[in-house]
Amino acid sequence: MALHPLPKKIKLEENGDLEQSENEGGEGLLGNSIQEQEEALIALIEHRTKEFEQLNQKASYYQSQAEAAERRLQESRLQLARLRGSSGDSGPAGGRRSRAESPALVNGVGARSETIASSHLSRPPLVIPSINPKVTTTKVPPPEVAARSKPTSLYQPTPKAPEKSMRETTTVRSSEKRKLVEKEHQDLIPNVRKSSSPNIIPFQPGTYIHSQHKRKLRTLVLSPVDDQLLVTSALDGVVNLWQVQAKGPSANLLSSTDCLSPKHRRWPEDIAWHPDGNSLFSAYTGDAGDCQISVLNLRLSGNKKVTFLEEKPHVKGIINSIIFMPWSDLCFATGGSDHAVILWSEKNDSWKPRAIHRTQHTSAVMGVAGLLQKKVILSTGSDKRVIGYDLLAERAEFKHQIDSRCMSVLPNPCDFNLFMVQTGTISKQLRLFDIRLRKTEIHSFGWKQESSETQSALINQAWSPDGLYLSSGTADPMIHIFDIRYNGNSPSQSVQAHQKRVFKAIWHQSHPLLTSISSDLNIGLHKISK
Repeated sequence: MALHPLPKKIKLEENGDLEQSENEGGEGLLGNSIQEQEEALIALIEHRTKEFEQLNQKASYYQSQAEAAERRLQESRLQLARLRGSSGDSGPAGGRRSRAESPALVNGVGARSETIASSHLSRPPLVIPSINPKVTTTKVPPPEVAARSKPTSLYQPTPKAPEKSMRETTTVRSSEKRKLVEKEHQDLIPNVRKSSSPNIIPFQPGTYIHSQHKRKLRTLVLSPVDDQLLVTSALDGVVNLWQVQAKGPSANLLSSTDCLSPKHRRWPEDIAWHPDGNSLFSAYTGDAGDCQISVLNLRLSGNKKVTFLEEKPHVKGIINSIIFMPWSDLCFATGGSDHAVILWSEKNDSWKPRAIHRTQHTSAVMGVAGLLQKKVILSTGSDKRVIGYDLLAERAEFKHQIDSRCMSVLPNPCDFNLFMVQTGTISKQLRLFDIRLRKTEIHSFGWKQESSETQSALINQAWSPDGLYLSSGTADPMIHIFDIRYNGNSPSQSVQAHQKRVFKAIWHQSHPLLTSISSDLNIGLHKISK
């Protein structure tokens, strides 16, 4: 990266002082008038200001690269440990951990989470690719995009890893950085809109179970480490923990917890599962001094199970979205009706919020998400804006204004450059964007409502594990499924699911199953035929 050249009359010595140089008239700089010396010093200050800004950005870039290199180094060490463990280490260190060493969690949640987590960690290390933004004189271009592989099938068996590697990769203390397994980038964008006919997924007739909630359902969230576990919440303020079995399929209620806020008895507006799978974080409202974030610890029971954070960074209105960022630094973001995006970071066993921005949106922030390949937070709002905010540069990397209010944003799980934005336009509710093209919409699709209800922010979407399908709830009693390879704008198929409107349908990572919630108070289990 070339720095800005110095003015012709200015030459720098190693100590940073001005050196006498020849001007056009043959006189030295120090022999000129005070005005000319002042002009030269102003030019020098401008030059050094630009030089400082460029070097500072360069340092930030290399710092992020160092963190990525550290993650790759840790994964290589884990590979070596797994190799040694599989080469015949049959002693106590290489064997299975005894029952007394395993943490005892309520309803056995920890044991199941640990088993699934260890299986996820056994995948081979893969390099996270970087995107190639436009190169300017004030920004260092990132390295070339890493090698990409072809899309895989919708569901794949996950091999089991030795218990030893699980112990080495789990977090020892909550204040330490998490050691993440680098996901494989798959280049799906070239396949978008390339097929004239959709691929149909065969579903068996659905199984329906009462949600055990007394009021309308609000959220449905799958565990990040054990996709047999999921939670539902409703306007009654209760959070239910479920264990789902693909065989049948069936679901068992493991626990019910009252999570109403202490002051005004508000229900959770949105829920995010902690990456370790042992706790749930719920967002509420910024009104009337009530608590804004609660933590439900699945390890505990009784009155100590739910705690509320003291910090209250949102100044008013509903907190519409909460989600953990996909980075090694443990943090989560919230977006609220006060136009603010807040980032909460873990420090000394407590959570400290800081406002990322409060003025980039002119209306309620409805959705937030983090990009996996770089520290950029995406946010969407009722002001029809999509904003990508670069945390390292501390500025908006791009701003995009579309023709309809935005209600959520959802990055693709396989192609890290692809993300979806939900809008309020009938027949064009879902829009696909390539982060490298900034404001260019690469595909859009949606549905026509039979119901007269307006578009609801409570209706959400979910990506399939292979990143090729989107499922969406609707105001009508069905699940719409979209194949991003299909060049049509209508659903590739619609699954009759409930008696009333469907809020959300999520794909399980290792089971051929789609789970849905509806305002009919039922949980739907829709098995995919093999």
